[in-house]
Amino acid sequence: MNQAENRMFRKNHFKLGTFSANCSSGMAVTKVPERWVNSWENNARLVRQCDQAGLDFMLPIARWIGYGGETNFHYNVLETMAWAAGLLAITDRISVIATMHTAFNHPVVVAKQIATIDQIGAGRAGLNIVAGWNQPEYEAMGIKLADDHETRYGYAQEWFDIVRKLWTESGAFDWDGKYFQLKGVHSDPKPISNLPPIVNAAGSPQGREFAVKNANFLFTPAIDLARSRDELAELREQASNAGRDVNVLTFSYVVCRPTEKEAQDYHKHYADTNADWAAVDNLVRLQFAHAHSFPHDLLSLIRDRMAAGHGGFPLVGTPEQVADGITELYETGFGGTTLAFVNYADEFPYFAEHVLPILEKRGIRTGA
Repeated sequence: MNQAENRMFRKNHFKLGTFSANCSSGMAVTKVPERWVNSWENNARLVRQCDQAGLDFMLPIARWIGYGGETNFHYNVLETMAWAAGLLAITDRISVIATMHTAFNHPVVVAKQIATIDQIGAGRAGLNIVAGWNQPEYEAMGIKLADDHETRYGYAQEWFDIVRKLWTESGAFDWDGKYFQLKGVHSDPKPISNLPPIVNAAGSPQGREFAVKNANFLFTPAIDLARSRDELAELREQASNAGRDVNVLTFSYVVCRPTEKEAQDYHKHYADTNADWAAVDNLVRLQFAHAHSFPHDLLSLIRDRMAAGHGGFPLVGTPEQVADGITELYETGFGGTTLAFVNYADEFPYFAEHVLPILEKRGIRTGA
């Protein structure tokens, strides 16, 4: 089989992808009627748009229960492995990443699933590893979420050690670990790309250590860019000390319109006047109780951004202003960002037509 380029590994290229298109309402915790409907039909329409425009990846959220409120934000979610397989089957260039909770998915099964969808995509699959933070989801599954990050990431490390061994070693082996005991296990076929891109989002010291050791791409929020510069420098130093090169990405939401007033007016309309504040507060409460991804001293700002785009960096304005925001992320030191829209498939074509050429002209991105 001929191997396609996995665009996640393209060098000297600020990466752009979508985030959470598999979830109802995407990243916007809003009640507006035009909010994203995460049907397969809409996701297929979106991935074809992104593939044609030269976007690099699509990244899903693995979610199992909603966040309540009037909209029950994220109550409807397409399972990420099946979603990724379908999207890879109908595209040619874009990378598609499956998001897997270590506690909910056996590593031997995941190793074979990723190898399978990597064949479907001719080497364009990726894996996003989630060590766990959302306690109600664990309760729904009948599993206890460990209180300490050492246990969560100790389990995740052994989980991924098994996956990696299954991908890289021939023949059967036994495994006698703290969390897994396996007899005569193997996984064939192997991924076409040998080691697909590994993604992780972590905020705790233990999580950062896991990401630096194992991931190719670490996601972290861009709340305050001055703070982000210091954080990125620390992560680069940590990765260098571990003998690794980890690309740090962030996530953003986009409101791009012909005029600044149109963009700002719509931003206020969906993210303030019509925000689902009950769902926002549930989301913030859970994030702050069990995850360390967001700085706790910026709660009021984060609450507003949660409504607008799940805490993402705002890219609001004209095409030039949106390109300026992406350029600012690039100059801060990020290697890429995800994009989210109130309605992805309706709004992305305008972004692709008017913003992507500006970024290519500035030399931030290579052509499609």
